[in-house]
Formats: sequence, C-alpha cells, structure tokens
Amino acid sequence: MKYLISILGPTGIGKTKISINLANFFKTEIISCDSRQFYKELKIGTSIPNFNYLKKVKHHFIGHISIFEDYNVYTFQNDAINILKKLFKSYNIVFIVGGSFLYEKSVIEGINYIPNINKKLLFIYREKLYKKSLNILLNKVKKKDYFFFKKILKKKKDKRKIIRALEIIHFTKKKISYFYKRKKKKKPFNKYIRIGIIDDRQKIYNNINNKVDKMIKKGLFYEVKKLYKYRKLNSLNTIGYKEFFPFLKKKEYDLNICINKIKQNTRNYAKRQIIWLRKIKKIKFFKPNEINKIKNFIINKIKLW
Repeated sequence: MKYLISILGPTGIGKTKISINLANFFKTEIISCDSRQFYKELKIGTSIPNFNYLKKVKHHFIGHISIFEDYNVYTFQNDAINILKKLFKSYNIVFIVGGSFLYEKSVIEGINYIPNINKKLLFIYREKLYKKSLNILLNKVKKKDYFFFKKILKKKKDKRKIIRALEIIHFTKKKISYFYKRKKKKKPFNKYIRIGIIDDRQKIYNNINNKVDKMIKKGLFYEVKKLYKYRKLNSLNTIGYKEFFPFLKKKEYDLNICINKIKQNTRNYAKRQIIWLRKIKKIKFFKPNEINKIKNFIINKIKLW
C-alpha cells in the first residue's frame, strides 16, 4: 500500500519543523505545495526552509522555477503526480506539505484541466462581466451551459465562479461542463491522510508578526529592491513583496508602514487559510506541539487499513 500524507496549516504555524520531524521519523521525502516557495528568486519573503532543514530531508518543488515562468495548479498537478510515481517506487509513505490548499487538492482529489487564456484579453473581458448584474450573468451561464448551471454550479450567488465559467466558454469555445466531465489523472497512491495544524488565532498572529520582523532583519527590503523592475509579473503579486512597490516607486510612506502592511496582509491571509482548512474533507486537526500524537495517529490509521 502507498500512502500520501498531507500536513496543512496556515502560514506561521510551524509546518516546516513538524513535517521534517515526521519525514525523518518515517524515512521519506517531502513534496512542497506552497506556491510562493516555487520561485527560486523569492527566498526571504517566502520563508523557504533553511539549508539545514533542506539537508535533513529531501524536498521537491522548492525554488524549482523562475519568476519569469508561467506556472499554475494544473502544471503542478502533473509535475507532482509524476514525481510521486517515482517516489513510491522507493517509499510507502510520502508527505505533501504547505499552505496552498488548492495545490494539495489537485493531487489528492484531482482538478479539472482548463486551458491557459491570454491574460490581457482575459482581463478586458472580465472587466466587462463584472459590470453586469448577477442575474444577467446567471442567465448567460444557463443559456450557454445548462448542465453546468444545473448540476455543477451549486452556489448561484458565487459571482467569481460564474464569471470564470463565462470566460472559459468565451475563450475556449467549449462548454465548461466539457472540462468537468473529462477524466482526472490517475493517482499513484492507494490511500491518503490529511492532517491540519491549528492553534489559537492570537498565537498564529504573534508568530506571523515575529516572522515578518525576522525577514526584515534577513534583508527582505533589499531582496524586493532587486526585484522591483519585475514588479508587474504575476509571481511578484504576493505578500511580502507587493507592499514595498508603492514605496519604492513614489516614496510615499516609510518602511514601518510597509512592514505593518505585510503583517496585516499576512494575518488576513492566515485567517482565510483557516476558514478554507476547516472545510477540507477528511482532515484531522492537531496543535503544533502534538508531534507524538500525530505520529501515533498516522501509525494507527495505517494499521487499520
């Protein structure tokens, strides 16, 4: 039997330390599903595991692409499944760790492939759609793809999802249900275990504030300064980098305001992660200091199977 074990949690919770402890204990490797850590140019602001951590356990998908490359969840799904096929020839257990839950979901549950769309054309079309009322958009979806409207679009007030459906229909000239009906990629594992790391919200927020202060001391501002000329890249539209860009452009406010914005935006991001985490299927929650409980839970779960 082959087992894929997810270690999921909000930023600042301590997933790296926990996952390395577990991977060492079970003598295996780690697939990272933190989409911010994919880019080799973003080191300080994405809190990639330090050299000593990476030396202890082999990690995949950390600093493996450039900020100039177009990389998305569908590409990650393909790459991760191909790596897992190789890893499961040597290991019975592999860990997937991170805070980008959609990327984890793409591997565990599968995700429907939808072709890339020209971003400039997409932006123009999207702006037009957002100006229209929800009822007009709903009627458009109903008319163009009734199966999607009736069977797949569960929340009829989800404007973002409705607009996304219309974008796909418009640019691919195919019904969105066509992509939903396509077979998902075959998984290279038999079973999966999902473990959520959670703590009191105030503790998480304190960890975030301390983490940002450490990143500043390590030279985050100077890392951002080097990347400033590439600020329009989608890969740099991320917390820890985008907050500095207005300051570097106009010098409208001091560095302390930038730092506080990073802290605030990171706390808001963690809040959204916690909400998403609570909705994930078949997940067992533990606190960061319950490492032995996590090990016993995994061992007992595998024994039951």
